[in-house]
Parts: sequence; C-alpha cells; structure tokens
Amino acid sequence: MIKTKLNLDFADKNWKKELPDVQKISKDILTLVINDKNPSWLQNKEVCVNLSLSNDSQIKQLNSEFRNLDKPTNVLSFANIDDEEFEHYLSINKQIELGDIIISLQTMLEQSQQEEISLHDHYCHILIHALLHLLGYDHIGQEEAEEMESEEIRILQTLNIANPYKEKI
Repeated sequence: MIKTKLNLDFADKNWKKELPDVQKISKDILTLVINDKNPSWLQNKEVCVNLSLSNDSQIKQLNSEFRNLDKPTNVLSFANIDDEEFEHYLSINKQIELGDIIISLQTMLEQSQQEEISLHDHYCHILIHALLHLLGYDHIGQEEAEEMESEEIRILQTLNIANPYKEKI
C-alpha cells in the first residue's frame, strides 16, 4: 500500500459548512485513487498532494493566468509529472509531491444543483478527476477522454456513486 499525505488548505472557510467531512473525504479519495492506480513509479514512496478548497474568485484568477480563460471553473490541477525535472526528482526523493489541486465551492454547488446530485458525490467525482490528471491522465483527445472517464466511473462505482456521465432521462 502506498502511503499518502494530503496538504489541505481551506482558502474558503464555507467548505466546512457545506461539506463538514470534506477533510476525511479528501484523504480517503486520495488514498483510494493512488492505491487503485498503484503506479510502479510510486512504489516505496510517500505521495503528497496539495489541495486548496477555494472559491470562484480565486479559481477565476488562476484560470485566467494559467489557461487564458476569464471565468471560474470547478477544478484546476497542476501536475508535477509535467515538469521536465520530475524523473530526476522521483529518483532522489522518498516523498513525491504529485501536484496541486484547487476546487471552487460556488461552481461545485451550482453544478451539483444543476445536475441534481449531492455535493458529496460531485466533490468525490471532481477530486478523482483531478487526481487522475496528477497521475498523467488527460482528456484532450476522444480516446484519452474515454479512458479517463472510464477510470472515473469505475472508481466512483467502488464508492457507490452513480456514473456522472450518464444521460438523464
């Protein structure tokens, strides 16, 4: 079993009110995803992820700065695996920082309401999605998107959370 460490920042304190057990959920999801994927390159390492539970204002600023999109989004992830020095960093460190995830409360609440799903289930999905990004998954092309969605659905099923991509009737 791969050891995990979550560095959690409550940039927006309303998260604790809207999802009181968000810290436990986040740690459990991190451990689940890392050990489910069990990448060989993380064996004998402690895996660390930085998670900021934020708001639309901050995520809009980051989205604008890093993606040239002047609007909020539900999640941003910044994977260290994309760094040119990552392989060297991996070879010399016992603790591996996979990257940073920022999740916006307002957008998550709006989407939960629109999709008619609980904030808990939507949060679990989005955090799994972001963690898969940190592990190298992407959804730029159709084939990549289908593979990533398939992994998200499979992991969500282990939590008894419905397929978020299923069309509503």
